[in-house]
Amino acid sequence: MEMKRQHTTRCAAIAMVATLTLGLAGCDNESGVDTGKPAASIPALPGVSSPTTTTTTKPAAATVDYTRLLLLARDISVTGDAYIAEPATANPDSRPGAEVLIVNEEQTKAVSILIVALDDPAAGPSALAEAQASLAKSVNPGPPRPSIVGTGGTVVSGNSPDGAKSVTVLLFTEGSMLARVEFDGLPGQPADAGFVTNVGQKQAIALRVGMPSPAPTS
Repeated sequence: MEMKRQHTTRCAAIAMVATLTLGLAGCDNESGVDTGKPAASIPALPGVSSPTTTTTTKPAAATVDYTRLLLLARDISVTGDAYIAEPATANPDSRPGAEVLIVNEEQTKAVSILIVALDDPAAGPSALAEAQASLAKSVNPGPPRPSIVGTGGTVVSGNSPDGAKSVTVLLFTEGSMLARVEFDGLPGQPADAGFVTNVGQKQAIALRVGMPSPAPTS
């Protein structure tokens, strides 16, 4: 009976991870960020200013590597539960930002992180509201709970619409960045609240200290 139970749990884990991996590309459309809108402008790198003279051609605008702002597998791993990260994707759906999928070695839990650059920090509340309104696409959420992470931090938890996995989503903004951190697990085994907060705070810090400042205007 015990072997049968382990086999059933293992099959559920494999199915859960397969579903998450195959659906990662569609995660952007479920993030609550309208992909039909023009992409936000990418902040200039420090030390890069606008030219002061008129020329017939303009130098190419410097781009920001947002993937460097994402957490690494070692930031999430704990003793007895190591995680492995898939290659990060830069500017998903041609929007300034990045995303990554990180799965534990047992393939029973996964953390997907999506960060998107906003035009202005003032756009944070509306972006959060839009993201929260779109959560029904990926989770049958319970009541939203406030979180201490970032600005406007909100957590919702439930199961995926097909019931194949537990889903907890943390939404917050940090400066001009919107973050969506999703924790997936086996049905009936939602992510621990302390783990969600810890991962969220690490991602918020990475955004706060890693974002380049706009270049000064001359």
